[in-house]
Amino acid sequence: MLITRETDYALRILRSLAQGSCLTVGELAEKEMLPLKFTYKIIKKLEKAGIIRIIRGVNGGCQLEADLHEVSLYDLVGAVETNARLAACMNADYQCEWRDKNGTPCNVHAQLARVQQAIDREFRSRSLYWILFGEKE
Repeated sequence: MLITRETDYALRILRSLAQGSCLTVGELAEKEMLPLKFTYKIIKKLEKAGIIRIIRGVNGGCQLEADLHEVSLYDLVGAVETNARLAACMNADYQCEWRDKNGTPCNVHAQLARVQQAIDREFRSRSLYWILFGEKE
């Protein structure tokens, strides 16, 4: 798992919503200095994952739905990113010519898989609250 700009922006959105307010997409984009179109795209992914709630209507906006102590960085990356693995060959649907020809994954894949597992463990061990606010969990 890697942290891309999309995950970075999602963290910023959650930082603003963690204060308990209901903010519009425009307010979030302005407050966190994010592109409006990209903010909207991320908001939809966060809602689908159950991390935030979108309230429609005149007084609508976005609110935090999940407890940030209970959602891990791994969960967030999984909700926001597609194919967020260390290397392309870590993705289940990757078509590896080496593996097809030799019948087994290469040593590079095996070693990168070990690194990927360590990253996944670390990401699972870090709550979004910890990421956003530090040690005071």
